[in-house]
Amino acid sequence: MQHARPLPAYLVNRYHGWKATIYTENRSWYRRLAEDGQHPRSMVISCCDSRVHVTAIFGADQGEFFIHRNIANLVPPFNPDGHHHGTSAAVEYAITGLKVAHLIVLGHSGCGGVEGCYNMCSGRAPELEESSSFVGRWMDILRPGYAALPEGDDATRKTALEKASVVISLENLMTFPFVKSAVESERLSIHGLWNDIGEGGLEAYDPQKESFYPI
Repeated sequence: MQHARPLPAYLVNRYHGWKATIYTENRSWYRRLAEDGQHPRSMVISCCDSRVHVTAIFGADQGEFFIHRNIANLVPPFNPDGHHHGTSAAVEYAITGLKVAHLIVLGHSGCGGVEGCYNMCSGRAPELEESSSFVGRWMDILRPGYAALPEGDDATRKTALEKASVVISLENLMTFPFVKSAVESERLSIHGLWNDIGEGGLEAYDPQKESFYPI
């Protein structure tokens, strides 16, 4: 591979700083994780957005969360068509392999992927309608959420679509036979959350009221 380049110096320096401090102070814990394997209690499906820091929000240590990130924290419906399915594979491994007890879908404010879907569905982003757009075809998962949006200004509707991305993902999770079986046998619970990045807020989805409430 001719195009790989050395790591930027600032990242090399940060690594050496981590190795000399955090790793050295917790060497036995890291070695235990390596030897015993991972046994996370929860899986979190969150957005790729660099501002969403799952482990910081929950004060988690290494080994606590099995984390999968994608554009707009979406879960596609169960569809074993033989193509590559990174999110579906991660869910399958978490449930059938790691046997996590909780599966959390975490959405957030100011989501660029959701905004892309909003613009695409409203005719403002024709480039995402192209069949060659990976982002556009991924955001097709969220189209039903756009169709169900209430009337209002753009900002309000985009926030509603961010929360719809969580609900649609929860609904799609239940189309996976192994998820449905685990939930119905009470071996797994699924949860929907939305994080307000600027305010540090966290809201949870209540399926009875079909709305989010502050935690």
